[in-house]
Amino acid sequence: MIPNFEPDRFIQSLRRRRKYQFFLIVDAVIVVLSLVLSLLLIPLPETAPGIADIMLVAAPVLAAFSMALLALSGLPALRLAEFDGAAILRAGAIACAVALGGALLTALFDVALPPAGFLIFAMTVWLGISVARVVALQIVLAIYRRGAVVQRVLIYGAGVTGSQLAQAFRSHHEIDAVAFVDDNPALQGVTIAGLPVYTPLHIAEIAKRKHIDRVLLAVPSLSPPKQARIARRLQRLGLEVEALPSFSQIIGSDGLVDRLETLRPKMFLNRDEVKAPLESAAIYTGKSVMVSGAGGSIGSELCRQLLECRPRKMVLFELSEIALFTVQQELAGTAREQGVELVPVLGSVTDGRQVRLVLAEHQVEVVLHAAAYKHVDLVQRNPLAGLANNVLGTHILATAVVEAGAERFILISSDKAVRPCGVMGATKRLAELIVQDIASRVEEGGTTLSMVRFGNVLGSSGSVVPIFQEQVRRGGPVTVTHPHVTRYFMTIQEAARLVLRAGAMAKGGEVFVLDMGDPVRIVDLARQTIETAGYTVQSEANPQGDIAIEFIGLRDGEKLHEELFFNGSERPTAHSKIFRTREAGLSEFEMADIIRRSREALAAGNSAAAFAVVSRLIKTPAATDTPQAAPAQRV
Repeated sequence: MIPNFEPDRFIQSLRRRRKYQFFLIVDAVIVVLSLVLSLLLIPLPETAPGIADIMLVAAPVLAAFSMALLALSGLPALRLAEFDGAAILRAGAIACAVALGGALLTALFDVALPPAGFLIFAMTVWLGISVARVVALQIVLAIYRRGAVVQRVLIYGAGVTGSQLAQAFRSHHEIDAVAFVDDNPALQGVTIAGLPVYTPLHIAEIAKRKHIDRVLLAVPSLSPPKQARIARRLQRLGLEVEALPSFSQIIGSDGLVDRLETLRPKMFLNRDEVKAPLESAAIYTGKSVMVSGAGGSIGSELCRQLLECRPRKMVLFELSEIALFTVQQELAGTAREQGVELVPVLGSVTDGRQVRLVLAEHQVEVVLHAAAYKHVDLVQRNPLAGLANNVLGTHILATAVVEAGAERFILISSDKAVRPCGVMGATKRLAELIVQDIASRVEEGGTTLSMVRFGNVLGSSGSVVPIFQEQVRRGGPVTVTHPHVTRYFMTIQEAARLVLRAGAMAKGGEVFVLDMGDPVRIVDLARQTIETAGYTVQSEANPQGDIAIEFIGLRDGEKLHEELFFNGSERPTAHSKIFRTREAGLSEFEMADIIRRSREALAAGNSAAAFAVVSRLIKTPAATDTPQAAPAQRV
C-alpha cells in the first residue's frame, strides 16, 4: 500500500482532461465487453466465423466508432453528479448507434447474425455506460465521506421541494439525508425518494435515534412567520434548523431584500402628513445653530431640515460616538453644497464646562435641545441616569445658553410630561419647569426660551412600528401592552418641521403643543403592521392566521392614554397644527430645592433619592388606566 495515500485528494487533484480521457476509455471497453457478452448469449449460425474472429475485426472498429460518438455527444465530459435522465437518454442513443454500426459491419463482411444479438448488444452498452457512472459516483462519494465530516440531516416537508432536495443531496459528499417529517398524515409512513416519512410529533426521538445533526425546512408554501414558529419549536429541542431559500433568492433576483424595508412610517398615520413650509427660516439663516442629541432620531432630522435654512454654522453636539459619526457622514455632502460649516462635538450636556466652552467658541446663537433619555422602561429602571441627563442636563445647558447671550433656546419635550406616571415623564416635566423658571428670570431682550411638546414619533428608535416590524420578521407574536392603549403619532419629518416653525414663533416661556390628530389604538397599529407586511392576524376567529397579537400588560411608568395639554388653556397660532399655552410653574425656591436634591442624589449614587426628587410629579394612574387584560393574553 502506498504510504500516506489519500484517495479523496488524489481524485480532486485529477484534471478535468484526465477524467474525460478515463471515461472515454472506460466506455470504449464497455462497448467491447458488451459485444463479447452479446455473442456469448446468442446462438451463432454454423456458417458464422468464431467469436474470436468476429472480435478481431469488429472490436477495434466499434471501439473507435463508439469513442467518436461519445466525444461528439460530450458524455465523458459530464460530471458524475450531472448524469441525469437526459444523459441516460443520450447514452441510449449512442448504444443504438453503435449497434447499428455493428449491423452495418456484419452486412459489409457478409456475416449473418441473429437480430436479437444486436438488440442485446445495444441494451448491454446502454446499461454498461449508465451503471458504470452510478457505481463510480457512489465510490467517489464513499471516498469523500470517509475523509470528510458528514452532516446527517432531517428534511421537514416531504412534498415536491423536499423530495427534490433529498435527490440533490445524493450527489453531495458532505450531506446525508436520513428521513423526512411532514404534517400531512397522508404522507406519513410512506417512502419518498428512498427515505421514510415520519410525523413531526416524534421528531426529538427520531433525531436522537438517527443521530441528526440539523433539520432543513423544505416547506416554501408556508408563510415565513409559520416557518419561524416551526424553527423555534425545533430549536427548543436542541436542533439546528435551516430554511430552504426561496427560488428568487437562489437565482439572486431577490437579493435577500426584506419585504418590510419598503414600508414608510407615514403609512401608519391614518391621516395626511403635515407638510409645513419653513416660512420663518430667517431666525436660523446665517446663524450659528447647535443641536444637542444631534445623533438621535429627532436631533438628526432637525439637522437635516436646518440645512435647508442655510445656517452659517451647525454644531452637532452628541454623547454617542457612533451616532455622531453617522450623522456627520450623512450631512457632510449637503452641508458643503449649502455652504454650512459642520462642527461635530462629542460631549454630554451634563458637562457644564464643556457646554460653556462650545457655546463660546462657536458663538452659538440658537440651541435646539433634543438630548434626552426617552425610553420609558429604561429610565424607570435607571432613575439616576434619567435625572442627570433629562433634568440636570437641561438646567446646565439652558443656564449656559442664557449666560452666553444666545438668541433662542428650544426644548424638545414629550406628551409624557403631562401628568406623568413614571420617571421618564417626570424628568421631562421637570425639564419643562426648569426652562419656564429660567425664562421667567431672563431680562428683556435676553434669550428667548421655549418648549415644544409632542407625542410619539413613527420610525424613531424605540418606536413601536420598528419593534412590531422586527417581531413580524421573527414570525411573531407581536406584543402590545393593553388592548385599549392609545398613543399620539407623527412622522419624524413633520415633527421636526413643526418644531423649527414653533421655535421661530416663540416670545419666551411658552409651551408649544403640536396637533397630532386623533390618538391611535396600538392594537390597531399592530394589526396594520402585520397586514401591511402581507400576513394575517392569528386569533380565535382565525386560528390559521400567520402572526398572533399578544397582550403583555402595561409596564411600570406607562399610561393607558397620553395627554398633550394640562388644563385646556391652549390657544391657536398662525399655524393650524401648532398651539401655544402658558402653564403654571414652580417657584424659584422650589426649583432651587429640586436642583440641589438632584445633585445630592447623583453625588451619592442614590437611586431612591433620585426617585424621591421626581415622585412629587408622578400621578397614580386612574382606574380607567388599570390594565384589564391579563399578561400574555392573545387575540
